[in-house]
Amino acid sequence: MGMYLNPGCSRFKTIRNDIYVDKTNLIAFINDLIDKPKPLVCFSRPRRFGKSFAASMLCAYYDRSCDSRFLFEGLDISKTGDFERFLNQYNVISFDVTGFIKVSGNRKMNPLERMQNTLFRELKEAFPDCIDDEEEDLATALYSVVSGGNARFVFIIDEWDALFREFKDDVQLQENYILFLRNIFKNQDTTEATIAAAYMTGILPIKKYGTESALSDFKEFTMADPLTLSQYVGFTEADVQELCEAYHVSFDEMKQWYDGYTFDDEKSVYSPNSVMSAVKFRRFRNYWSQSESFESLKRYIDENFDGLKDAIIMMLGGQRIPIDISTFQNDITSFKNKDDVLTLLIHLGYLAYDRPKRESFIPNQEVAEIFRSTTKGGKWRPVERAIERAENLLDATIRQDSETVARLLEVVHEECTSVLKYNDENSLACVIYIAYYTAGNYYMVVRELAAGKGYADYAFIPGQGTDKPAMIVELKYDKNADTAIRQIHDNRYGGVLKEYFGNLRRQPGFMPLNGAAIIFCLKKALIFLYNRRPFGRRYHFPML
Repeated sequence: MGMYLNPGCSRFKTIRNDIYVDKTNLIAFINDLIDKPKPLVCFSRPRRFGKSFAASMLCAYYDRSCDSRFLFEGLDISKTGDFERFLNQYNVISFDVTGFIKVSGNRKMNPLERMQNTLFRELKEAFPDCIDDEEEDLATALYSVVSGGNARFVFIIDEWDALFREFKDDVQLQENYILFLRNIFKNQDTTEATIAAAYMTGILPIKKYGTESALSDFKEFTMADPLTLSQYVGFTEADVQELCEAYHVSFDEMKQWYDGYTFDDEKSVYSPNSVMSAVKFRRFRNYWSQSESFESLKRYIDENFDGLKDAIIMMLGGQRIPIDISTFQNDITSFKNKDDVLTLLIHLGYLAYDRPKRESFIPNQEVAEIFRSTTKGGKWRPVERAIERAENLLDATIRQDSETVARLLEVVHEECTSVLKYNDENSLACVIYIAYYTAGNYYMVVRELAAGKGYADYAFIPGQGTDKPAMIVELKYDKNADTAIRQIHDNRYGGVLKEYFGNLRRQPGFMPLNGAAIIFCLKKALIFLYNRRPFGRRYHFPML
């Protein structure tokens, strides 16, 4: 047993001693690739999404130097037909690339050379009779070990893309690294005889040169398209519901804070680290720490590279942005347009991606807080001011102060004119979301909520522990308040909030001003309309 060669199962044992969500069917997926052509997988996803946990689990299962059966008893993998067949049957080489960067002494030593030398040394120490003293090629040494009657190898590489992120300008180092991996996994004469399976995980997908993958033999699963592995990207809704029930945590608040990633096979995927932190600490908050990669992108956002800042503001306002992910070269330097930057943000987990619709959006309240922090500074001052007013606006709404509500909404729309270029319902929706930005601290804010016979433009559903009223927002462009009132009544929108209030009816004497109107206010429910026309500012709607 070494540090990288057959490291045992101690890391996974530690994981199993904590709160654990069963993701062992990922092992069954890898097992199904063994003894088939090209059993090579690269599964990229963001930090805090369980990459290292999965790597430790795979290492514990395949490592022949330990008996890890007890760690998998009762888990999903133990119920499969191939569980015993592959359990602890292989030599495992498992390493985290960032470890070689850290020990390279502030980058004074080439981390790739350290990686090659360290792996070769451990291999030679473990199998001295199989490897010639003159041998220096790792792939050849692996083949010699297996040819000598030893078990084949399973490679598990964590943070595989770290060299591309940490040495983003060192093109030669990156190319040498790709050649190193190709030498191990692309030699048709020796790979199938030597490598039983390989699992790489990291943040970025495999580097592309033009339209070609640098490691074309690997099957790729990414945040843009995880294919059949979507249930292993993070926690599924079923996983989170089970945790919430077991530990008596609010599922609704968990969903508001950490849900939002959506894939073809899994419509709701949650950030695992955040969910686990909320369960352990009994507190919903932002558990992300901004990555160095995100910090490096702030310059592109602040400078509005190809309209990037405008797109971010629209997404802060609850909108979705069309995006073409095909031009992204899977690195953090080759940006041709804003879509490349947005695609990187998808892989970093700061944006979600709706593949069928080809749209990007901010997934949840936790990530929205990260983007909110980018609004600090001169070029973002109008948006920052709008967000700063949000608490006052919410308070004025609940107090039925229609004059203040009208004035603040008008100011937000005026200040964001450079971004909100159209006076349509999408533009109005963006105004509402930004203007009531801090409402997310008290509400689950739902866009296009199914209500009665139609869809309410926005529903503000109170979270646990808040005494604030429920609210519905109905948006109309170039229509009057009566139109919205009729739609609310005819489509029976009030029913969606029936658990938050009694019979909903109009409250007389609440005067709408300056293009904003509070339509309903009774007991614990509010429904209001924001109506902004392209020209003019003051309108006289009928008394309600």
